[in-house]
Amino acid sequence: MNPLPHEFAEPLQRRTGEIRPLASRVVWHAETGSTNADAAALAEAGAPEGAVVLADLQTAGRGRLGRSWSSPPGAGIYASVVLRPDLSVARLLSNAAGVAIAEAIEDVTALGPTVKWPNDVYLDGGGGHAARKVAGILTESGMTRGATWVVVGFGINVLPAALPPQLTRATSLEAELGRRVDRGELLAGCLARLAERYRDLQTGRRDSVLDSWRLRAASTFGRRVEWDDNGRSTAGVVADIDDEGGLVVETTAGTARIVSGEVRWT
Repeated sequence: MNPLPHEFAEPLQRRTGEIRPLASRVVWHAETGSTNADAAALAEAGAPEGAVVLADLQTAGRGRLGRSWSSPPGAGIYASVVLRPDLSVARLLSNAAGVAIAEAIEDVTALGPTVKWPNDVYLDGGGGHAARKVAGILTESGMTRGATWVVVGFGINVLPAALPPQLTRATSLEAELGRRVDRGELLAGCLARLAERYRDLQTGRRDSVLDSWRLRAASTFGRRVEWDDNGRSTAGVVADIDDEGGLVVETTAGTARIVSGEVRWT
C-alpha cells in the first residue's frame, strides 16, 4: 500500500475522534482511474465501513450519468468513502454528503456554498456573476453476500488547474479566495462533517440534514426545471425536497416528484 502523504496524514490523525468511523482505512493513489470504482471494489471485497480511497490524480473521474470529472494532479480533492447503511439512511446519503461538503468548505474558507439537487455544491457569484460549481458528489451502491454498501465520492476544485478551459460554469476555491487552501485540512473537515451528518441519519435526526439542505438550496426553490418523463419533456417550478430527498416540482398537471435522471435548470 502506498504511504499517505503527510499533507493528508497529519490532519486526519489530529482529527481522528471527529472523523470516526470514517477513515478506518485510507488507500492512497498518486494516480488512479476512479476513486469511486476503487472504493466499490473494496466494498465488494468486504472492506470495513469508513474505508476511504484518496487520489492525487484521476484519469477516469466521473460524475452523475457517466459525465467525466476533471481531476488533474494536485489540483483538487478526489475521495470516496465506503459506507454500510440501512436502507432508510442510504436514501438520504447524497443530501447528507452535499450538506457536509458545503459545511466543510465554509469551515475552512469562510465562503458560503449553496447546494443544487441532486449532488452539486456551488459558490454564489458576486458582482453579477452566476453561481458556479465548485464540488460534486456521486453516490453508488451495491450488494455483496446480502449486505448493502454505498460509496460516497466527492470531488472538490481547489486550484484553478482543476478546471478545463471550456468549463465556464465552474470555479475553484483558490480562484474565489485569491489564496492557498490546505487540501489536508479540507479533506479532514469533509470527513468530519460527513461523519457528523451520517450519525444524524443513523440516530433519527434526518430533519437536521433535510433542513440544512433546504437552507443551502433556498436559491433554487422557485426556479424552473425541465426533465424527461417516459420520453416526454416535462417542465415545472421547484418547490422543495421531500422527506426522502426527492425533488418536488409543481407543474400545470399537478405536483411531480423526481428521484433520478437528468434535470435541466432553466
